[in-house]
Amino acid sequence: MTPATVPTVFVIDDDALVRAAIQGMLKSVGLRSETFATPQEFLHNKRPDGPSCLILDVRLPGVNGLDFQRELADAGFRIPIIFITGHGDIPMTVRAMKSGAIEFLTKPFRDQDLLDAIHQALDRDRMARQQQGELAGLRKCYESLTAREREVMGLVVTGMLNKQIAFDLGTSEITVKIHRGHVMHKMQADSLAQLVRMAAKLEIPASKK
Repeated sequence: MTPATVPTVFVIDDDALVRAAIQGMLKSVGLRSETFATPQEFLHNKRPDGPSCLILDVRLPGVNGLDFQRELADAGFRIPIIFITGHGDIPMTVRAMKSGAIEFLTKPFRDQDLLDAIHQALDRDRMARQQQGELAGLRKCYESLTAREREVMGLVVTGMLNKQIAFDLGTSEITVKIHRGHVMHKMQADSLAQLVRMAAKLEIPASKK
C-alpha cells in the first residue's frame, strides 16, 4: 500500500490504559493507529492522507464527545466516528447515530465488535474518498470547457436536439454539433446518459436562453 491508501485508526480517550489496550489490539490485526488524550491533541496533529476513522470517548475532560462530533461536522471535517463510553444511555446513542456515527459501544465491549465497526468505518471512508476524487476529476474536466461549451452542455443534458440548441443559441446546427463533440471529448463521456449523470453530480443547472 502507498501512504495515501494505508488506513489509520485515530483514538481519543483520556484513559491511558484504554488507549494502550485499543492500540495493542489494532496492532495485533495489522491496523495502524494514533492515540490522543484530548480532541485538541488530535486537531493539532498532522493526519496521513489515507482512509481513516475516529474512535471517540463520549466523556472527555472539558469537552463532550458528541459536541466534538458536531464541531468536526461544522468545520467540514468528514471522518467516520465510533463512540465508546462507560456511561451511555439511549438518548445519547440516538443523538450520536443521527449525527452520522458508525457505532456506539458501551465499555466493556468485545474486541470483535469494535473491529467490525472499524472495518465498516474504513470502508465508508474509502468510498467517500473515491467519490470525492471522481468529483474532483469531473470538475477539472468541466473547467476545461469554454463558456459556450458549458452552455451547450447545459442544454444537451436537458435532452434538446442539436437543431433546437442551435435555434436557442442563434447559431448553426453544425456549430452546435462541433461544440457538442468537444464537450463529450473533454468530459470523457461515452454517451449522452453518462453526460447527464456527470451534470447531475456536478449539480450543473440546465442552461436557459
